[in-house]
Amino acid sequence: MHEIEQEKKPRVILVGIDTGEYDAQQSMEELAELADTAGCEVAATAIQSRPAPEAATCIGAGKLEEIAEQVKLLEADMLIFDLELTGMQMRNISDAADCKVIDRTMLILDIFAGRARTREGKVQVSLAQYKYRMTRLTGMGTALSRLGGGIGTRGPGETKLETDRRHIRSRVAQLEKELREMEQHRKFIGSRRKKDGVLTAAIVGYTNAGKSTLFNMLTDAGVLAENKLFATLDVTARALELPDGRTVLLSDTVGLIRRLPHHLVEAFRSTLEETAQADLILHVLDASEPDVQERMRITQELLNDLGCAEIPQIHVLNKADLVDIPKQSDFENVWISAKHGDGLDHLLTAIVHGLPQTAKRMKLCIPYSEGGFLQLLREEGKLFSEEYTADGTLVDIMVDVKRQKKAQEFAVLPE
Repeated sequence: MHEIEQEKKPRVILVGIDTGEYDAQQSMEELAELADTAGCEVAATAIQSRPAPEAATCIGAGKLEEIAEQVKLLEADMLIFDLELTGMQMRNISDAADCKVIDRTMLILDIFAGRARTREGKVQVSLAQYKYRMTRLTGMGTALSRLGGGIGTRGPGETKLETDRRHIRSRVAQLEKELREMEQHRKFIGSRRKKDGVLTAAIVGYTNAGKSTLFNMLTDAGVLAENKLFATLDVTARALELPDGRTVLLSDTVGLIRRLPHHLVEAFRSTLEETAQADLILHVLDASEPDVQERMRITQELLNDLGCAEIPQIHVLNKADLVDIPKQSDFENVWISAKHGDGLDHLLTAIVHGLPQTAKRMKLCIPYSEGGFLQLLREEGKLFSEEYTADGTLVDIMVDVKRQKKAQEFAVLPE
């Protein structure tokens, strides 16, 4: 029997510009991770220091010539630029290097297109892709026909890449309408949860920090958790029972990265804004990353933009098993290893402390004459045990905050 030959990975050269606005080296390292997630083999990287991108080709003529030689020498299939290119720049670079050219945004959109599973996720990605392509139709011209298949072309499913601008506008309008309807449905569900007193907590953080692994450990949700960027894309929510007897609805959200393309932020805003409705935010950080403080800042900036600045937060310092420093947890900073389950008990205690005190677990002996009150407690709270005695009904029950004053009259004193 012959071994089935694996599909050859596209060989790519990564290209970046260091203008001093951000750490170009770290951004290039992240671009390499993105390329790996998209199934590429990185053959080489190149960074040029310059005050600003060159209008026609982004990089200087000499550097472009050098990269074109590398493309031939390394038999590269594609150039990936670590910034957003205009259609004209993409066409000019492609002509000079004689290979396919995509930028950081196209790469991320491609990854998102491959990871979206729900209808809402697919609509959000398609909308971002159409808006991105619409602004580049004129500049790219006939270069669009070079894209063919593979990375940078997945998503809306257009086979004729010289798509009429009017058709794209019509499609964008249709997708925006669908997204608005989904957003209204999401807001309705959110308002019902608030009305019903449902507690909610959102897991947020940098991509690949271990959010989905933590989510699975806490809820047994079975969400995909890989050591890749954007392993999960669609928002998932599961009920989590807390040590004090209460239940919180825990949601896992899309991961963040440096310079997340504005097309994606705009398309996923309705999903991300669900975090702004949460009672508590679990900000997961990969404590083993050297630039963990920068990643925390990036996530915090987006949370602030979404209006989450006033929502209580717990900094969940994940991958503690990979960090060889003294670790001290409190209610606002909790060290854990989601992979091994270490520190989860302390995290659950911190969640209990961080959530609004809407209910309390109480042991009560309610006289039979107060049967109506007992029925009210049963309907509003969770009943753990019930026993009939000569003095009344002995219950172990969660009591809503508005009933606690009266319930205290029937409280059973600890022996």
